[in-house]
Amino acid sequence: MSDNQFSKLNDEELWLQYADTELELKNRGLVRTRNIVGERGEFLAIATYNSIAGMPNLQAAPEGTQNVDAISRKGERYSIKTISEPGSTTGVFYNCGEKDDKNIPERKFEYVIIVQLFKNYRPKRIIELNWEIFLRYKKWHSTMRAWNLSVTRALLADSKLIYENIESIP
Repeated sequence: MSDNQFSKLNDEELWLQYADTELELKNRGLVRTRNIVGERGEFLAIATYNSIAGMPNLQAAPEGTQNVDAISRKGERYSIKTISEPGSTTGVFYNCGEKDDKNIPERKFEYVIIVQLFKNYRPKRIIELNWEIFLRYKKWHSTMRAWNLSVTRALLADSKLIYENIESIP
């Protein structure tokens, strides 16, 4: 449906179109939850990795697996976080140690994949960081009592670039 067609819908019709789209995404197995932004990022991360020769083949982790969203054929665990414009901070990582704990927390995953989306859900950038880089850049989110990551120049410099859309998309 084009932008022009959407603008012709009344408010109720637009809501119902959204609901129909959400149901069809679920029927096709493209989403498992109602977190559309997160689901879009997970779909893009897995599809991108699986389409690049030499990259690990990923499959979605079982629903409800904490901090792990995909698993490679070698058993490596990937946590996937999605950020949509204009944001630059991921959602939180639970059970990765407490703020004042000086001990290195138990490894919950081998890699973090951060998918950055333009406002229209098209991929902007996909980066990967290992557990050690995650530990170096994690920041405490006091309200959630968990860790998150901010995508900064320094983090980008230490991350592996998997995909980048260099076109400016409004």
